[in-house]
Amino acid sequence: MSTQTHIEVPADGERVRPGEPTPDNPIIPFIEGDGIGVDITPVMKAVVDAAIAKAYDGSRTISWMEIYAGEKATRLYGSDVWLPDETLEAARDYSVSIKGPLTTPVGGGIRSLNVALRQQLDLFVCLRPIRYFPGVPSPLRDPSKTDMVIFRENSEDIYAGIEWEAGTDGARKVIAFLQDEMEVR
Repeated sequence: MSTQTHIEVPADGERVRPGEPTPDNPIIPFIEGDGIGVDITPVMKAVVDAAIAKAYDGSRTISWMEIYAGEKATRLYGSDVWLPDETLEAARDYSVSIKGPLTTPVGGGIRSLNVALRQQLDLFVCLRPIRYFPGVPSPLRDPSKTDMVIFRENSEDIYAGIEWEAGTDGARKVIAFLQDEMEVR
């Protein structure tokens, strides 16, 4: 990894390397996020830490490493730096990372930090496992049979940022197609 400007690599952790066993103390980069991110990210980390401590009887821990995007990045790197290169480099180098909710910058530049992260890191699928937990109320007739995985494509359609301003030729063509060909009203 290149010279860090603001990212502090934990001394007590090890990098996760694809194809190798997960270390007992993996370094996991995280982006705190904006808005409620400052409230939920510390709680998420505490829950994950507690789950790992319980599951592994304290023999494994996570070494959290903060990386930056969004409003916090603009405060650290400059007002026009929403997604620093070293954040992308760390996310690539450490293989596993997690992020809190990010704001969408107003004005020019990046349309969506979430889309920019997906595109830069080639994250093309959102995997959503769904299963029933006994004892949890459910509106389903037989919730115990609920066990599925939803694969949601994350890089095309709306995630590609293909948008047209209202009233433009592009917007009119899309509306005409949806109404004429797809019968959307």
